[in-house]
Amino acid sequence: MTTSRSAPTITKTICCYCGVGCGIEVLSDARGRLSLRGDASHPVNRGMLCSKGRTLLHVVAARSDRLSHPQVRLDRAFAPRRATWDSALAHIASEFTRIIAAHGPDAVAFYGSGQLLTEEYYVLNKLVKGYLGTNNVDTNSRLCMSTAVVGYKQTLGQDGPPTSYADIEVCDTFLVTGANPAWCHPIIWRRVEARKQADPQVRIVVIDPRRTATAEMADLHLQIHPGTDVQLHYGLGRQLLASGAADEAYLAAHVDGLDAYRAACEPWTLAATAAVCGIAAADIAQAAEWLAGERRFLSLWTMGLNQSSVGVDKNVTLIDLSLLTGKIGKPGCGPFSLTGQPNAMGGREVGGLATLASNHRDFTTAADREEIARAWGVKDVPAKPGLTAVELFRALKAGTVKAVWILATNPVESMPDAQFVDEALQAAELVIVQDCYPTATTALAHVVLPAATWLEKSGTMTNSERRIGLLNPAATAPGEALPDSEILCRFATAMGFGKGFAYTHPAQIFAEHAALSRGRDCDISGITWELLKHGSQQWPLPSGSASGTASGGERLYTDGQFPTATGRAQLKAPAVTWRGEVTTPAYPLVLTSGRLRDQWHTMTKTGRVQKLTGHVP
Repeated sequence: MTTSRSAPTITKTICCYCGVGCGIEVLSDARGRLSLRGDASHPVNRGMLCSKGRTLLHVVAARSDRLSHPQVRLDRAFAPRRATWDSALAHIASEFTRIIAAHGPDAVAFYGSGQLLTEEYYVLNKLVKGYLGTNNVDTNSRLCMSTAVVGYKQTLGQDGPPTSYADIEVCDTFLVTGANPAWCHPIIWRRVEARKQADPQVRIVVIDPRRTATAEMADLHLQIHPGTDVQLHYGLGRQLLASGAADEAYLAAHVDGLDAYRAACEPWTLAATAAVCGIAAADIAQAAEWLAGERRFLSLWTMGLNQSSVGVDKNVTLIDLSLLTGKIGKPGCGPFSLTGQPNAMGGREVGGLATLASNHRDFTTAADREEIARAWGVKDVPAKPGLTAVELFRALKAGTVKAVWILATNPVESMPDAQFVDEALQAAELVIVQDCYPTATTALAHVVLPAATWLEKSGTMTNSERRIGLLNPAATAPGEALPDSEILCRFATAMGFGKGFAYTHPAQIFAEHAALSRGRDCDISGITWELLKHGSQQWPLPSGSASGTASGGERLYTDGQFPTATGRAQLKAPAVTWRGEVTTPAYPLVLTSGRLRDQWHTMTKTGRVQKLTGHVP
């Protein structure tokens, strides 16, 4: 006698760690037991997963200390007490109403995360900027991707990598700078490795003060002094100009600013650059040669460029190299920032920083503000930029911001100057923390709100190549934990804004966001929730366009037209104002940082998985 076994139920979702955006299939058997595998049909990872992705179910299963019920305490001298959702949100609403009445809307602030889903980001921005009337909503993306945002906007006219992962398969030279993708974006690096194995003429150039796992694979490792990236970029640019490798025809037809750029590069001879950067002049010349001629090159970068007091300068001078050689909008070419968090790109699309407006609009433009206000059903939206991450915590310490709501992030352990962050939160009249696990930040909260995590909610995320993917739930959240968007909508109702937040499903939020994008450079009006059920989509994808076409967003600027005032890209030539770290007898060390391969951020999730603790001590 044989017993028939029913096929497992398959739920498709997206990995919630880095910005690569790998597809995952979660299988549930007849007894409800879960297992997972890489989605072989997904165009990003083609079935591959890194160590963190393979152990995601361990995170969902680690529930012994999950936050499962709202907790409130009026005084930090006492332990928080369990509360109902209604009472917790009523308390927050009462306090927000009191603070705003006494001090104005800029006395409250929100601090979020690139781990929020797009719908959660959208509701957050609509609530804060539209209904509370302040632009004080920033996220930890400020610490990683905000300089890349500005770099793209200053040079290309809009925020967004113009490339796709498909460009990896036809690239001849990979210029990797300020990044360690072998550890931090492993699935992307597997594709780079495969490309190099397929063609012995492919070259990898790595710019990094550290000897990383990525640098170990390089044909050329430019081990510069920390902070001398702009000087190296100018040295490469000067060498390209001097050797005749600049694409003069492309520059004449599509790019402004060549004269100023040429003047900025002029002092950075091979010898001068080598001396400042601490590398060999011959190596700089070799790197420039591998960017020149018919060789297609991609620049790949992350935090080594972005997390810097001159991060914008580093970004624009790197992007300049693609413009200088005319290697943008073409297969295998272009500047490609690798996003650190899973949905930092989606957050940028909805205006998820204190200096951004929804769908790549500008808060300083009256017409943009009016369009957003009309869509959100409010009288107006504020024009004054909000407080950025570090400014926000300074304002808390100074007392000009009285209340802060922190979502899906742990700034006590991730912000610079940890002691100052502690003091800032201690000084606040009201701290709300919304998360799935207890952290060092929840320990300082007056109100702790339990949030659902990966595999427990529906929504979308956008990865590094502008690809929007759908996450579907396959597990229930513990206790009374709720999706972040539902928590925010319930709070909006408690504040009297319920009419603007009467969503019954995240699909409605996505549809509202997509409609607001119509006609913008990040137009996704052609993407629907139903379409995403059949596969991920890249933006832009305007209504009426077919996915997979040029209008479907695989590669931007193929026609050499840029969304700037002149329709041309802009070579930028910032002054070299910072010349690297200087050691003294009192301060003899230069310290730099990097990620562990198997851990994520402050290890709130990965630190609970025993399998991920064995790679390094």
